[in-house]
Amino acid sequence: MEHAVIVDAVRTPVGKGKAGGGLSGVHPSDLLAGQLRALVDRTGIDPALVEDVITGCAQQVGEQSGNIGRNAVLGAGFPESVPSTTLNRQCGSSQQAASFGAQAVMAGVHDIVIAAGIESMSAVPIGSSRPKSPGARVEARYPEGLVNQGVSAELVAQRWKLERDELDAYSAESHQRAARTWAEGGFDAEVVEVPEASGLSVDETIRGGTTAAGLAGLKPSFRTEEMAARFPDIEWKITPGNSSPITDGASAVLIMSERRANELGLRPRARFHSFAVVGDDPLFMLTGPIPATHRVLARSGLSLDEIDAYEVNEAFAPVPLAWAREFGADLARLNPRGGAIALGHALGSSGTRLLVTLLNHLEQTGGRYGLQTMCEAGGMANATIIERL
Repeated sequence: MEHAVIVDAVRTPVGKGKAGGGLSGVHPSDLLAGQLRALVDRTGIDPALVEDVITGCAQQVGEQSGNIGRNAVLGAGFPESVPSTTLNRQCGSSQQAASFGAQAVMAGVHDIVIAAGIESMSAVPIGSSRPKSPGARVEARYPEGLVNQGVSAELVAQRWKLERDELDAYSAESHQRAARTWAEGGFDAEVVEVPEASGLSVDETIRGGTTAAGLAGLKPSFRTEEMAARFPDIEWKITPGNSSPITDGASAVLIMSERRANELGLRPRARFHSFAVVGDDPLFMLTGPIPATHRVLARSGLSLDEIDAYEVNEAFAPVPLAWAREFGADLARLNPRGGAIALGHALGSSGTRLLVTLLNHLEQTGGRYGLQTMCEAGGMANATIIERL
């Protein structure tokens, strides 16, 4: 079996996902096209050698419809012979793209693949692709109805007995870690500026001066009379401060067989070690990273103690904290450069964005193994382990 390796990995700076945000004036396909172009320019490979571009995008409507991956390939100036497909596993869309790309290489189907992700939440507001109904059979199976992710985050906080001050302290630390990483140059190798974005060069959502005391004054976002009546025991702790902000961003990873990378004189930076994907309770929705981590560790033969860094997507602060409590994880290794609470969660881009950041962290700290896992709408999660080379 071929080893699938990462040769290069890039991302945009993250822009606020609203009118006036640093990337809001850039068409989503152009945003992604710039990252695809950066991969071939940085490595010097002939783009005609790329056998597929697998793109994650969570909201494939409006400007993100019509197979946005293919439009980005054409916009990047790649030969027309380079194909692309766009997939949707909600927040984990581009992590799944990377898994599919690596697995195709490992199976010997392809030698060179790009996995990418895009989400412009300023162009396509969150919820734009939500159906009016999940279907009569789903409604019959869950007669009380499912809930939005914010209410699910409240349920997770309640089940794992996570207090408001703990959520806010963790969130403030996310901003502080991200700001410190920028100040120390830790993000420089992974961020490719967007020419159309008028000089946005750093992540727009980081607030390095954030404190838990400052966040304590924010009001809960998801309490309604209906939800309060349905869940009378919830204390309602989820606020804008301990949630990921709405953002725009794109990211991309160049994946090859180790053999092909060597033939082209390119240095493999990491290899894909193990994969898992699971379904979980769609009411709690955000707990999937726990069974996904159990599964990927079992498949890898590794223990969590052997993992040097864990990227657990910070959709909401209860997600990584519940995960850490479940595994007794070392909080110093958890999202060591800050997570989505500071860096934003541009849905379809987040999977490859986490992978880009994890790879660079391992290289800059000398770590060997990294674990990435993400909760996904509908109660799913992906988990991936990479090994730095």
